[in-house]
Amino acid sequence: MNLGEITNAMSTLKNWSLNGQEIEKDFEFNTFQESIDFVNKVAELAEKHQHHPDIVISYNFVKLTLTTHSEKTLTEKDFTLAAEIDKL
Repeated sequence: MNLGEITNAMSTLKNWSLNGQEIEKDFEFNTFQESIDFVNKVAELAEKHQHHPDIVISYNFVKLTLTTHSEKTLTEKDFTLAAEIDKL
């Protein structure tokens, strides 16, 4: 994707940040269990799309990072999965 396509795709997402060739978003929950429940839902989506984010869990915080590792850049796969995650 070129910069214009990335900028356009970013405008469709809720509070995701562009960081080089990755997009990322932080989520905050009330409890550790809520964090884990969310991550499990993300895992189901990731399996459905065959596209897997990097996930960092720190008690009630979850950070998701998306990039297409095989392409070493952002692709439509990243933005499609991010949009699905935003619906959770």
